[in-house]
Amino acid sequence: MSGLEPAQPDEIANLNCIHCGLCLPVCPTYLQLGSEADSPRGRIYLINALEEGRVAPTSAIFEKHVYRCLECRACETACPSGVRYSAMMNSARQVIREHKKPGLGEQLLRALIFRTVFPRRRLIHASFRLLRFYQRSGLRKLVQASRVLMLFPEKLRLMEELLPEVPRSPGYRLPERAAPEGRSRVSLFEGCIMPELFGPVHEATLRVLGHNDVSVCSPSRQTCCGALHLHDGEVELARELARRNIEAFAGDGADFIVVNAAGCGAMLKEYGELLREDPVYAERAADFSGRVKDISEYLEELGIYADMGKLEIKATYDDPCHLAHGQGIRTAPRRLLKSIPGLKLVELRDSERCCGSAGIYNITQPELAAGILEEKISNLKLTGAQVVASGNPGCLLQIQSGLRRNGVNMKVAHPVELLDMAYSQRRS
Repeated sequence: MSGLEPAQPDEIANLNCIHCGLCLPVCPTYLQLGSEADSPRGRIYLINALEEGRVAPTSAIFEKHVYRCLECRACETACPSGVRYSAMMNSARQVIREHKKPGLGEQLLRALIFRTVFPRRRLIHASFRLLRFYQRSGLRKLVQASRVLMLFPEKLRLMEELLPEVPRSPGYRLPERAAPEGRSRVSLFEGCIMPELFGPVHEATLRVLGHNDVSVCSPSRQTCCGALHLHDGEVELARELARRNIEAFAGDGADFIVVNAAGCGAMLKEYGELLREDPVYAERAADFSGRVKDISEYLEELGIYADMGKLEIKATYDDPCHLAHGQGIRTAPRRLLKSIPGLKLVELRDSERCCGSAGIYNITQPELAAGILEEKISNLKLTGAQVVASGNPGCLLQIQSGLRRNGVNMKVAHPVELLDMAYSQRRS
C-alpha cells in the first residue's frame, strides 16, 4: 500500500463513504470556502489518491487540505455509513509527519512543545507562572502599547491576543487514592492546561462533587491526554502519554475517572482504540477508557441533589464538538443547567457547529478560524443571553475572545461553574 501503512486499513479505508454529500452542510471549512477539497468527501478523495500513488504525502496540496480540517467530527454525526473520518485524518497527518522534513526552527519548536513542555506538568506550571507575572506586573500593557509584538510572527501575536488573564494557582490538594466513603468515588483528570487557565473550573467541580457526597482523588503522576499530539500526527507520542496516564490512574481506588474538558475526555475514551495493538496495554487501555466520564455525564447518571438557590439569569449552551460529536453527549449538560432554579436556558442556533478553536487551529489557521467564530458570535447575539456555557477550555477561550473583539457583553462559563454558583446561593 502507499504512505498510509502506519495506520490500520480499516481506519483509512474509504469504502464506506457513499459520496452522498450529507457531510457538506455541516463541515465548517466547506461552508467557509465552498471547496470540495475542503470537505470531508474531498479529503477522503485525496486520501484515496495517496493510497493509489496519485499524490505524494509531501505534496503541498495534500498537506494544505488535510490540515485545514478542524477534526470537529460533525461529519461523523451526519454520515449515514459510519465513516470514521477523524481516524482517517489522524492517519493522514501521521503520514505527513513521517515524510515531511521541517526546518530547524520548526523542529526545535515542535520538540519544545510536544516533547518537553506538554508531557511535564511542572514545566507547564512554571511557564504559566511567568505568563501571570507578565500580565500582572504591567509588562503586558507596556508591550502592547509599544507595538513591539508587530515584530513577532503572526502566530505568536495571536497566542498573546487569545491568552486570558492567568488566574491564581488552584488552592486544592487531593489524595492519590479515593477514600472508601460517600455515594461514589472518582478520580479527577486535571489535564495540562486546565489547572493553569481554568483552575476555578476544577475548584467548582470539586465543590459540586463534594456537595453531592462524592469522594475525589487525583493521581499526581498523570500527564497531558495526548489529544494535541494525535491530531497533529504525533501518534507515537500520543500513545506514550496514554501509557503514562494508564499507569498513573492504576490503583486509584475510584469507580470512574471524571473529566471537565471535552477534548480530553474524548481522547481518554479512545485510549482502548489507540493502544489496541499494544500487547501490554491493550486490555488495560480498554478498561481505562471504560471508566472515563465527562462531568455532565457523570453528574446526570449520579443524580445531583436539588438543594440549590436561584440564579436569575438567561443562559445559552454551546456544544463542544468533542462532547457532542466525539462522545455523543448533548442532553446531560442541558438537563443540569435546566435543573438550576431561576435559570432560563435558550437554545443557540447551530450550537453543534464548531467555534473555530479546535485545539490550536485558531493559531495555525487564523483566518479560517476567525470566519467560523464570527458565525458563532452572530448566533450568540441572537439569544440575548447573559451567559454562554460550554464544557471545553478551547471553546471557552475562543468564544470569550470573539465576544470581547465584537464588544458583546456576555460572560462565558463552564456548566459546572453555574451549578456551583447555585449551590453557593443555597448555602448563603
